[in-house]
Amino acid sequence: MEVVIVPDAKAGGELIAEAMAALLRRKPDALLGVATGSTPLPIYEALTAKVRAGAVDASRARICQLDEYVGLPADHPESYRSVVLREVVEPLGLTESSFMGPDGTAEDVQAACEAYDRALPEAGGVDLQLLGIGTDGHIGFNEPCSSLASRTRIKTLTEQTRVDNARFFEGDIDQVPHHVITQGIGTILEARHLVLLATGEGKADAVAQTVEGPVSALVPASALQLHPHATVVVDEAAASKLKLADYFRHTYANKPAWQGL
Repeated sequence: MEVVIVPDAKAGGELIAEAMAALLRRKPDALLGVATGSTPLPIYEALTAKVRAGAVDASRARICQLDEYVGLPADHPESYRSVVLREVVEPLGLTESSFMGPDGTAEDVQAACEAYDRALPEAGGVDLQLLGIGTDGHIGFNEPCSSLASRTRIKTLTEQTRVDNARFFEGDIDQVPHHVITQGIGTILEARHLVLLATGEGKADAVAQTVEGPVSALVPASALQLHPHATVVVDEAAASKLKLADYFRHTYANKPAWQGL
């Protein structure tokens, strides 16, 4: 696992966007796994700026979802399908044909989970998966004590996650669904490159447990320690509880330029 400490969220977004651009230059039809929420917005803004400036061609890129609410209409402004189309697909100049995600409105939700879990490897596998992290250490919607071998499935959200997400529903927790479809930790670990971005002091404990703590289902993000190519990008606030922060700064400062992110 590589840990990169950046000054702020904007710098983190630029760094990750350049890694995504470099991937698209090598593999124009790369399958990019995206996350939702406020944390990855600087990534999408920086990547969109690169595309519009002609620094990278994203016209053949493919986008896939990490998770989706169950029961929320696909055209609801806060369904993750709508969010990804609005914040990623449309700004990059792509069409819905380049996008894939689970069906949270399916009559048989379990079958929809299984279908999406099959669809990802059938599409060639995820080349780069973006991740955020919850204050309790969850990734995707794999809440604490999720199996580290789990596949795409239905999960019940914790009350804390619903509280955290209420800001997207006019602050009304009653509007936040109780259930979601999420890629499982085992599914996530199959991506070729995992990139987690965390910003703000509120994520500092989760980041420290993920990076320096034991691998534990209690902290689902700690499973990134098992991945051969996982990158954790954190701002100074999110890095504030890392015991090895100085070492991480040193290793990144002395990293060979050819190695990339």
